[in-house]
Amino acid sequence: MTASLVIELKQVAKSLGFQLAGVAKAEPADHFERYLQWLEAGCAGEMTYLHKNAAAREHPRAVLLEVRSVVMLGITYGGDSPAGTLPKIARYAQTPDYHQVLWEKLNQLGAWLTARIPESTQRGVTDSAPLLERNFAQRAGLGWIGKNSMLIHKQLGSFLMLGALLTSVEFPADVPHTTSHCGTCTACIDHCPTSAIEAPGWLNATKCISYWTIEYRGRIPLETRTHLGEWLFGCDICQDVCPWNRHLETNPVGLTGEPLFQVLDPIELLQMDETTFRKRYRHAAFSRTKWEGILRNAAIFCGNQKLISAKHALEVAANYENVVISEAARWALDQFH
Repeated sequence: MTASLVIELKQVAKSLGFQLAGVAKAEPADHFERYLQWLEAGCAGEMTYLHKNAAAREHPRAVLLEVRSVVMLGITYGGDSPAGTLPKIARYAQTPDYHQVLWEKLNQLGAWLTARIPESTQRGVTDSAPLLERNFAQRAGLGWIGKNSMLIHKQLGSFLMLGALLTSVEFPADVPHTTSHCGTCTACIDHCPTSAIEAPGWLNATKCISYWTIEYRGRIPLETRTHLGEWLFGCDICQDVCPWNRHLETNPVGLTGEPLFQVLDPIELLQMDETTFRKRYRHAAFSRTKWEGILRNAAIFCGNQKLISAKHALEVAANYENVVISEAARWALDQFH
């Protein structure tokens, strides 16, 4: 029964908008020891939550005790600011918050499976749960983990959002993707402006533009600020240069960008109060950095670009009570001299 049911499950997943679906056995994560080494090396920076739930990532039963199968699902995302638009924003942040979108789809898929097998248990998760998703996606045959540490699919590339449906149903597993198709290419390593990819598949977050503009909460170190360049939120360089994304424009897109998120005015952001920010961007992924982080990033962007038109907004921001914002604004003003 489960062999035919998994075919139906994948068809339902496709009808919900998932472009990729595969089944992995609910066994210990293949890359768990490497993950612990990565944490021990200090590559997670101040993302202390990764240390706190590290042990839970060893086995998917930490997410669902009764788990027998991990159904991995993938959906592509688009979003691309008009040519020449600054500041730059990572593509995924130009779409509505993917957590809400994926949770809704996963819950629908889980409800369908529960209706088919009432005695079964399901839980749908995306990256908020302690699961090494790319590891299980590779095990489920969805692609390989590239030198930039992203999951890459031959036809769809790496601009993928991953979700997982953990279930107590024991489905036949798909054939794992055991080969890499990066070959001798080192484009992602060569083009990273901060040398964050220290070795193939080994990304040091403390050197990554995405870490500093999204995850880091305090005052960004002075020596790091100039490396942020044109980026306000996140960074896509290691994916943009990947040859497997060369057909991005012709690939089907599951999550599309919206104008509200694609183009941001750094001066307007600097002048925006916290209440307005929360209301306007509550459904945007970049609200993760919060008002304080976005205004900090906007100030640093203006300083890096020597955006004289932002001088007045920066002078006002330099007097904010929030020291993270005011200090960044003063630094930006200093760059004009």
